[in-house]
Amino acid sequence: MNLETIFVTALVVGFSGAIMPGPLLTVTIGESIRRGFIAGPLLMVGHALLEILLVLLLVWGVADLLLEKQVQTVIAVVGGSFLIYMGWTMYRDARRGRVSLQLASDDEDAAGERVGNGRFRLHPVPAGVLVSLSNPYWSLWWATVGLVYITTSMAQGTAGLLAFMSGHLLSDFIWYGLVSGAVAGGRRFLNQQLYRGVIAFCGAFLAGLGGYFVYRGLL
Repeated sequence: MNLETIFVTALVVGFSGAIMPGPLLTVTIGESIRRGFIAGPLLMVGHALLEILLVLLLVWGVADLLLEKQVQTVIAVVGGSFLIYMGWTMYRDARRGRVSLQLASDDEDAAGERVGNGRFRLHPVPAGVLVSLSNPYWSLWWATVGLVYITTSMAQGTAGLLAFMSGHLLSDFIWYGLVSGAVAGGRRFLNQQLYRGVIAFCGAFLAGLGGYFVYRGLL
């Protein structure tokens, strides 16, 4: 493959994964309602940082480790448990009226937001890292499809690897930017009850998906 082909195919394959429903999409919807359009790009910054780190690790030869059954089981159980916890807290807070449509104020700490009872919500950048890492299929994709792309692009040297990563990451930023824009644009039409219903639904979805990941990991 030449550099142009690597970039274009990486972009298309990236879109095919980005548009599929999953925990990152769910969190993006919830955070975009609460924070506005900026939530999507910020989540993608964390997501991109993690993927860049993982690509470097794969280049350095840890792909075989990620494909081991024991490693996949740990990722599934730990990641699924994290999603269950995140989903349950979202659902609980929505049901108890602890969430509202008010956006984060400008003077809040960049590391997180203080909410009702003094707890901190995770900032979108680290949330993008943790939510991505909690999905065991993300790791599996990179250890299979991602590894093939890395080895193919490396035939063109560093330029090939950069072409692959540019196309792949651009697909994420475009898709989740569109999602954030669409959700944030409709925020003014949401009342508190509907907003909390969306958060509760997202929380239940994450918890259910986390349970599925744990179940699959223990098989």
